Amino acid sequence: MQVNPGIFKAYDIRGIYPSELNEDVAFLIGRAFASFLQAETVVVGRDMRTSGPSIFDAVTRGLMHQGADVINIGMVSTDQYYFACTKLGLPGMMVTASHNPKQYNGFKMVKKMPQLLSGDAGIQDLRKLVESEAFDEPTRQGSMSELDLSEEFIESVLQLIDVASLKSLKVIADTGNGMVGPILQRVYERLPVELIGLYLDPDGTLPNHGLDPLQPENRAELEARVVSENADVGFAFDGDGDRFFAIDNRGQFISGDFMTALMGQYFLEKHPGAKILYDVRASWAVPELIGAAGGVPLMERVGHAFIKARMSNEGAIFAGEVTGHYYFGDFNYADSGVIPSLIILEMLSKKGKTLSELLAPLEATYFISGEINTKVADVKAVLATLAEKYSDAEQHTMDGLSVNYLDWHFNVRGSNTEPLLRLNLEARSKELMEAKRDEVLAIIQG
Repeated sequence: MQVNPGIFKAYDIRGIYPSELNEDVAFLIGRAFASFLQAETVVVGRDMRTSGPSIFDAVTRGLMHQGADVINIGMVSTDQYYFACTKLGLPGMMVTASHNPKQYNGFKMVKKMPQLLSGDAGIQDLRKLVESEAFDEPTRQGSMSELDLSEEFIESVLQLIDVASLKSLKVIADTGNGMVGPILQRVYERLPVELIGLYLDPDGTLPNHGLDPLQPENRAELEARVVSENADVGFAFDGDGDRFFAIDNRGQFISGDFMTALMGQYFLEKHPGAKILYDVRASWAVPELIGAAGGVPLMERVGHAFIKARMSNEGAIFAGEVTGHYYFGDFNYADSGVIPSLIILEMLSKKGKTLSELLAPLEATYFISGEINTKVADVKAVLATLAEKYSDAEQHTMDGLSVNYLDWHFNVRGSNTEPLLRLNLEARSKELMEAKRDEVLAIIQG
């Protein structure tokens, strides 16, 4: 079947419904998944997107046509889906396009936790099968059963913290009409905290704001409410619930690398000497604070498939990405939105400090640009120009180009999904950061 090859991405399958990803394509993807993995049983869940029911129906028909039984876990967050795949020891397909706009849909696919299908490990194989339709003839028709593991999920995540230590904190959570709201309410009902919810009901029409909290307009209301309600902390979650973001008591958004550094330090109090992963874009705060706390900081390339594989190989206890993905060794190396929110509540309760007080030493030492995206015609050419311009620096190409000087550094990498170059830059002073940011951007923009 002719299909847009661009929907088969580095970490998942994602396309616009119905022009790029429709029921016919989903049916063949289901057949391809069952055929490629020789899967006898597959866990399938979905998010709240309006195309979700029909795409779910099509992909499960494909799976069953190819002889696989389907365990339907219903409408769930992505961390609930990972939990189900882990508990059942089965491959899975989650019908979601994560934080993409509402016209998109797609699939996040598990081979066997913590192994996910990625571009160079399975996803391109699925593309070839869909295009060729060279399937083995099935010997049986699969069937579907339903399973609700939400109670087991709640018990599992609450075991990761000391619930008795929690203080009566005031929390505002914005789940943006995504998938986290229902399960978050059920988890927080068992905690001594006051939860004020914004847009907790899943609604694929997205009547309030977009699904990506990294976009400032999608978190502006939450930031204002934290201040006006005099809350201790604000939490934002992306559409499918595998990314988490915190707003401190001043209403200030906290970068993912600062969150990784804080949580990494905290994990090392419980697990001295542990290995902790971070991505190539991260602030020096992460390796320096983790090293100072006696941990072993390990750099890895961007992307959940790579992070999970490295964590598993290294036996790492925790990993964080700048984009708000946090991974936990005690959660089978999967990323979760709910778990880091619980870790922050425990940390604030035990430390007896506000989040802004915990952040103050980092904000006085590390000056980061945040991720800056620029549309470029030729990513490779720009990377080559930058490598030549800064040839006197220490450089590596683990993921894009990283350039390191003693008092400033940056990473530039092409987007896996768009014709964009992403810049993350940091310096030891605000003035140097701004000067070097503008200097590098001028080269990128040509």
